[in-house]
Amino acid sequence: METGKQLTGTLAVAVFTAALGSLQYGYSLGVINAPQKVIEKHYGRSLGLWSERDAVLSENSTKEILEAGQYPAVVIYWSLSVAIFSIGGMLSSFLVGFVGDLRGRVKGMLMINVLAVAAGLLMGLCRMWKPHIMVIAGRAVMGFYCGLTSGLVPMYIGEIAPKSYRGALGTLHQLAVVIGILISQVLGLDFVLGNDEMWPLLLGLSGAPAVLQSFLMPLCPESPRYLYIVLGKEEEARKSLYRLRGPYNPAADLEEMRREKEEAGKEARVTILSLICSSVYRQQLVIALMMHLSQQFSGINAIFYYSTDIFSRSGVSQPVYATIGVGAINTVFTLVSVALVDKAGRRTLTLVGLGGMCLCAIGMTVGLRFQNDFSWMSYVSMSAIFLFVSFFEIGPGPIPWFIVAELFSQGPRPAAIALAGCCNWTSNFIIGMMFPYIQEWMDCYVFILFAVLLLGFTVFTYLRVPETKGKTFEEIAAVFHKGRRVPKDGTELQQLKTSTDA
Repeated sequence: METGKQLTGTLAVAVFTAALGSLQYGYSLGVINAPQKVIEKHYGRSLGLWSERDAVLSENSTKEILEAGQYPAVVIYWSLSVAIFSIGGMLSSFLVGFVGDLRGRVKGMLMINVLAVAAGLLMGLCRMWKPHIMVIAGRAVMGFYCGLTSGLVPMYIGEIAPKSYRGALGTLHQLAVVIGILISQVLGLDFVLGNDEMWPLLLGLSGAPAVLQSFLMPLCPESPRYLYIVLGKEEEARKSLYRLRGPYNPAADLEEMRREKEEAGKEARVTILSLICSSVYRQQLVIALMMHLSQQFSGINAIFYYSTDIFSRSGVSQPVYATIGVGAINTVFTLVSVALVDKAGRRTLTLVGLGGMCLCAIGMTVGLRFQNDFSWMSYVSMSAIFLFVSFFEIGPGPIPWFIVAELFSQGPRPAAIALAGCCNWTSNFIIGMMFPYIQEWMDCYVFILFAVLLLGFTVFTYLRVPETKGKTFEEIAAVFHKGRRVPKDGTELQQLKTSTDA
């Protein structure tokens, strides 16, 4: 029989369907930025701050009024529209384990689509009542949905993927996110949907992927690991393996699940609180949280959220198109990561990415500092931005999302993913809120702060993060449980396995 390592049609459909939730997450992340001034104008009219005379103001006049701070209520409601998305994600990320275990990974993703559709309708139909209330409510619900899907999708893909493809398939979560961001940037152009008439449709499309996913999800097999380890249904797990991997002998996979189930049965149920307090999983938890912190505190969201302003400072005449260029680079280098992650390894790509971003942050600082003295320095800044994004997507962007599922066994995995997700969303929120103030304080030296952080994350990754490429969940756990130094390649793999069996 075959080894079960091949990619089957059913596996491809399952991964694609799950990744639609990630696409929706990316779209929702980027869609709110492009039509900002248009939405602010409608907020002002809805709040009664625009009289009939004001209603005929040109776009430039509206912008001048808002920037002059004459209507702080508009600014407050706009800021809430942006921030409420992250707050919703922070809250719901704690429920990932509960939803994933309640009815399974597949039914869990299917159930929460109700939230995405409801959020899309609230934003798409916002003109029917008060736009500022409808959009804020829709963004809150969508954030709640995205907090769940950003945990459920990597969990499901990590559990159904064959060991040899686990990295590449896990990276597809981040690929779908960046494709969603790019789509939102293109559709947000003023001559497409980011204009006075079409902006509600632009926001409402946030819920569209959930509709397609709802039709495809019933075709996807449930996670075999969930069926066997959580529910104890060995035969159903066997059938799921056959559907996902074709005709092969699943004895080795089932035996690994059996041992993991036995180990889980010896421990008390792992909740979020018990995971935090447990010394057994402390090393894995610290690594998981640090990798998510490195993703968010790398400065990448400062680029995503404020790239238009950064390009303007660098002297770019059409910064919105440069921002779309960043989105395109994002997508291309995530594809590079998909191709390399199971060959070069998670640890190697993360080190290359973090180290490269550190150098690029220094380059951005030099370019911004001397751009008024030398005109060609603006090209240094722009090149550094594009390279910064490229290095991010090679490793620090996609890897933290799926490596958490690799570091933990079935028992603590949902709680670990929930904690890591909350860490990610909270860090995202902090950077989004604090960066403008840090930028005002540090001016052109703002990216030196990120360079220092990136250097620290690079050192931590070199010293503490294991290479999980090509290892089973049991073998990865053995690295931590035996208290051994992390092997940088596969040379100690057999020795680890032997000691575990003994």
